[in-house]
Amino acid sequence: MKLDVLCIGHLDKGRIVRGDEAYDFIGGAVYFGGIVLARLGLKVGVVTRLAHDDAWMLADFHREGIEVFPVYTPQSTGIKNVHPDPESDRRTCYFLGFAGTFRPEDLPDVEARLYYVGTVMADEVDPAFMREVARRGPLALDPQGCLRRRVGDELVTGDWPEAGEALPLVKYLKVDDREAAVLTGTEDIQRAAEILAGMGPDEVVLTHHGGVLVYAGGEFHEAPFRPRSLAGRTGRGDTCFATYLGRRLLGDPPAEATRFAAALTTLKLERPGPFRGSPEEVRALMEGI
Repeated sequence: MKLDVLCIGHLDKGRIVRGDEAYDFIGGAVYFGGIVLARLGLKVGVVTRLAHDDAWMLADFHREGIEVFPVYTPQSTGIKNVHPDPESDRRTCYFLGFAGTFRPEDLPDVEARLYYVGTVMADEVDPAFMREVARRGPLALDPQGCLRRRVGDELVTGDWPEAGEALPLVKYLKVDDREAAVLTGTEDIQRAAEILAGMGPDEVVLTHHGGVLVYAGGEFHEAPFRPRSLAGRTGRGDTCFATYLGRRLLGDPPAEATRFAAALTTLKLERPGPFRGSPEEVRALMEGI
């Protein structure tokens, strides 16, 4: 089987508490990212680990025509995200479950133009697994989970000891502004992107509250998010990175892929759940701003 993108990562059988409101949700980089890649017209596969009783979480992938390669485990990964201020991105994360570390034998016998690893929490991938993925083809990485360590029942963003070993394997890297500061020691996002690129990745995608910054080929590209509401803020970075990757695979240069990713993410931020629109809707927005 030949795919454009093979997405690898845990699904998040999660719960969001925002002020006085609480609800269950499906999350994870491969959930938001896989669906948007399919919506861009690419042939997508997803490898994930989850409990058999939670196989219902795969239904959205099937509806989008995504090939699914589940590995069944004793429990699914889950995180409770608590936002004390409903209008803020700041949150406290709590552990609900973990589906275990990916193994090389979890990878299906497929060929892909790009392998996208999107992590939820620490120990989801290890250096040996990353090396095996990179051996198969170009690697895109969202290391959010690699920096998310368990301290008691809380998940805290901290150091990533394996960064020096993993980043030279990566072609496309995505971080947000807080993760970039942890990894580089600077809150200057342009300088942080340069430092991260110097550690191995060819292209660095850095998201923040106001938009996206890309550093590729020694040049910076930026575009803003301009949503009318933040009803769909969960999955913002996952959506933006996957869109950028998809447009690069479809032939866009970095500057155009950055603009497209910002416009699609703007639409996603206005609607809860993964992006369900079309490329035409995104282009219409791009023409209007």
